[in-house]
Amino acid sequence: QTQKRTMNPSQVLNANKGGFDFELSKRNEALLSGNQALSSKVPKAMKTGTTIAGIVYNDGVVLGADTRATEGSITCDKNCEKIHYIAQNIYCCGAGTSADTENTTNLISSQLELHKLQTGTEPRVITAMTRLKQRLFQYQGHISAALVLGGVDATGAHLHTVWPHGSTDRLPFATMGSGSLAAMAVFEAGYKDDLDEKEAVALVDQAIQAGIWNDLGSGGNVDICVISKTNGVSMKRNYRTPNERKFRSDLKGYHFPRGTTEVTSESVEMFDPSIVVPSEPDDNDDKNDDNDSKMDVE
Repeated sequence: QTQKRTMNPSQVLNANKGGFDFELSKRNEALLSGNQALSSKVPKAMKTGTTIAGIVYNDGVVLGADTRATEGSITCDKNCEKIHYIAQNIYCCGAGTSADTENTTNLISSQLELHKLQTGTEPRVITAMTRLKQRLFQYQGHISAALVLGGVDATGAHLHTVWPHGSTDRLPFATMGSGSLAAMAVFEAGYKDDLDEKEAVALVDQAIQAGIWNDLGSGGNVDICVISKTNGVSMKRNYRTPNERKFRSDLKGYHFPRGTTEVTSESVEMFDPSIVVPSEPDDNDDKNDDNDSKMDVE
């Protein structure tokens, strides 16, 4: 209060500034106007590609994913894993930035393991979903992780989708990723209540293949994870491999005869193999030299 009395009215108003802040309005207008000098500095989001899906059947949940990892328009991994371990009875498919999905699922998996040890009970799917949505909502969508979470607990089989900004859905079947529309078309055409395990696996397989063939960001193989109440977890890695290489060389490595690549010029430069590094004089050596010179004078 003493400080406000010594300030003029305009300074008091600025010190207690409240309400809406329009300081960035000019910047936003410049960005919307198409100013090339500013628009060139604005970072652009990289397009990601994936097809992940999940479905609930009469004894559990079936999850599926493709195996293509991309860097923009480049396929950097043809057989990556997109079905992540959360707990013994819970698994999660990830779409988006691979580092974000990997680290987010690992973090929640660690938290659920500690929760299991503290409570002495198996974690529930709703607990994993709540932890995931709170983590993603905390970063307001800047963690690029779109997840399909599935599992079986004491209350039954559950399937959830978790969006990067933290919203969630509970559905009987779900798809996410750039190939989700093609996969959803297969689900909507073939889903029915009370599916058995064989029918559910076949339907998820068809849905992931639809994403592989109709989406450029999806490809590789089909991974399937079956979480059953009676039989536990069955991870079917490379359940379907529709993109195997047809032409493979029997030779191990590359063998080219000498002269295949033309040598235009040759030059040889000899270097001295021995390098002498001069040692710096020590202070004790200088003192000894002075004493020796004194003795010689005497």
